[in-house]
Amino acid sequence: MHRKDLRKKLKRYNPEDEIEIAARAKMLDFLNSHEDCFERSLSIGHFTGSCWLVNCDETKFLLTLHKKMGFWLQLGGHADGDHDLVRVSLKEAYEESGLRNIELLSEEIFDIGVHLIPEYKEIPAHYHYDVRFLLKTTNGDDDIQISDESTDLRWFDEVHTFPADISIDTPRMFEKWKNNVPKRNNLQNGPALS
Repeated sequence: MHRKDLRKKLKRYNPEDEIEIAARAKMLDFLNSHEDCFERSLSIGHFTGSCWLVNCDETKFLLTLHKKMGFWLQLGGHADGDHDLVRVSLKEAYEESGLRNIELLSEEIFDIGVHLIPEYKEIPAHYHYDVRFLLKTTNGDDDIQISDESTDLRWFDEVHTFPADISIDTPRMFEKWKNNVPKRNNLQNGPALS
């Protein structure tokens, strides 16, 4: 994926609410304004790649209790110069879950978010322009392993099982996933989401 591919994906993306509409506008502006927007060294902010990772029968989703941030959120991380945020989201899913059997359900964007990351040690406060993709395990869902970046890692199945300290975008992603499972299950072949 080149930056022009991300631009096309963002323009095709249909935001769910006003928060996502604003996030898409910010992302497109940031992408067009900063040649180094995929580099962690850009101190005002950078693109990150994340995923909504579901188990093989699509009954549960995986969240991590992020050590630095202190709340539950989707797996993901820095692009570190990689323009292909699909590849970044897959890499982060492998690294943060310990799972090896993961597949991409759609090349299209699943969700987006722009968030201010607070100052941490020597790193000043900055923005993460997070692009999220839908991934699924193919087997071995019980083989999760907590990474160095997490305090905990857990499968969840319903909104009532959410801990109090979840990211603000998690309920929206949950609703998107829950509302699209029947559509995906009716597809014989092809992309998971349009």
